[in-house]
Amino acid sequence: MADPYQQLIDDLVAEQRYLDAQLADLPDEVWQNDTPCRGWMVRDVISHLAEVDESATAVATGAAQTMSGGERSEDGTRSGLQDSSRHMTRTQLVDWWRAARDRMEVALRAHNGRDRLPWAGPPMSARSFATARLMECWSHGLDALDGAGIEPVHSDRLQHIAHLGFITRGFAYQTRGMEPNQEPLKVELTLPSGASWSRGDDDAPHVVSGTASDFCRVVTQRIHYMDTDLSYTPGPAEEFLQVAQAFAGPPGEGRPQQSD
Repeated sequence: MADPYQQLIDDLVAEQRYLDAQLADLPDEVWQNDTPCRGWMVRDVISHLAEVDESATAVATGAAQTMSGGERSEDGTRSGLQDSSRHMTRTQLVDWWRAARDRMEVALRAHNGRDRLPWAGPPMSARSFATARLMECWSHGLDALDGAGIEPVHSDRLQHIAHLGFITRGFAYQTRGMEPNQEPLKVELTLPSGASWSRGDDDAPHVVSGTASDFCRVVTQRIHYMDTDLSYTPGPAEEFLQVAQAFAGPPGEGRPQQSD
């Protein structure tokens, strides 16, 4: 029987390769385009992914005891970003990103999915650690693709990000200094293949439903929930969408609502 943890890493690698294939050979000028991530060009998104993949490798190999990299200043830019990568050519940047993620893959595959690894918050399982890397590649990839004018093609790899978004419900409240809502909640989604995916109690009175791409964009704060086609019951379900945050750290700024 295939190891679910190794399959997860296969999906992480596939997501990285998908993004690489969309961006790597674009003209240099496209890499200078602005993205929805304030202060970041397309090249800055890839620099961020490479840097944090290197940090993840250091943690997974025991060379570091905490994640680092990717900090942003108040204006949205990242400290040291220009000095660390903007002197690179597009080819050099792509080569760095590929080497960084290859090293991370080797480091992650050496673990058991239940191994505990340090993170920006409390230690997490290697499985959750790898899921977080997939989530960051996909969500930052949305920003890079938007900057490049490319419509993303989603896959059922979104189920990993949806799972992370669901299990971080309590964290999303806590990072805002709020008491987590303990009311039973169910999330019912349709994956890009058309397959159904769900988490939570079947008889939960509070339900979020819709496409996995909409839900994943909400929990990674790439879209305002009111700009999606998600359905939700009043109360705790909508409240969850208002605070959802699948990534570690302080509350994200999110994206403003575009629709009336």
